[in-house]
Amino acid sequence: MSETVDLTFDGDVATLTIDRPDRMNALNGATLDDFADALDEARGEARALIVTGAGEQAFAAGADIARMSEMGVEAAEAYCRQGHAVMNAVESFPAPVIAAINGYAFGGGCELALACDFRVASERAVIGQTEIDLGIVPGWGGTQRLVRLVGDETARRLVMFGERIDATDAYEEGLVGELVAHDALDDRAAEMAADLAEKPQFAMAAAKESLNQAHEMGQREGLDFERRTWASLFGTDDQTEGMNAFLEDREPAFE
Repeated sequence: MSETVDLTFDGDVATLTIDRPDRMNALNGATLDDFADALDEARGEARALIVTGAGEQAFAAGADIARMSEMGVEAAEAYCRQGHAVMNAVESFPAPVIAAINGYAFGGGCELALACDFRVASERAVIGQTEIDLGIVPGWGGTQRLVRLVGDETARRLVMFGERIDATDAYEEGLVGELVAHDALDDRAAEMAADLAEKPQFAMAAAKESLNQAHEMGQREGLDFERRTWASLFGTDDQTEGMNAFLEDREPAFE
C-alpha cells in the first residue's frame, strides 16, 4: 500500500510491517504517515493486529536521526506530536495489537512496542531507549509507558544509562511478555492473533479500553468506568452468545 509499510490480512488478523529494511525500519516522517494510514485501514476490519519489521535485523531501529540533527525546537515539537499521534493510535486501536519484535527495537522502535498490548520477542531481539546518548530523551511515550510496564528503577536505568538489553534480559525485566526462537516468532504471533480474533469483538474492545484507563484514572474513577463498561455490554450479541453458549455447554460462536 506504500513504499514504507505493508498491510496484509489473513481473515480477521492484520499484519502491519514496517518495510524499510535498508534503513533498519527507522521511523521517519513518511513512515509515520504511512503507518497511521495503515492503522486507519485496519481499524474496523481487523480483530487482531500484528506489528513487525521487514528483514532479519530490525523491528524498528528508531526515529530519523539525520532529520532530527537539523531540527530546531519548533520542528522537533511537530515531529514529537506526529510520533505521539501514531503511538496513541496504536494504544487506542480497538483490537488487540501484538508487537512481534524480530530484531533491534531502539528509541522510537521501543516506544512503538510499548504502545502495543502484547510484546513477543525473538531471541535475537535487542531493545533500548537509547536517546540519552543523542543528547535527548524519549519523545514518543517512552518515559511514561516504560515506567508503567517495568517499574521506576528499571525504567530509569534504561532511559538514563541508554542501555540496550538482549531479549532474555527484556523478558526477565517484564519488558516483553514472551520470548521465542527467532524462526518461531511469526508463527507464535500469528497463533496469538488468531486466538484473540476469535474472542468477542465488542467485549475485547471494552476490555482494552478499561485496561488502558487504569493508567489514566485514579482507582475510584477507574472502577466507575469499569462498572459502566460492564453494564453496557449486556444485551449485546457478544454477551448473549457467550452466556447462552456457557449455559448450553458449547463453544461460543461470536460474530
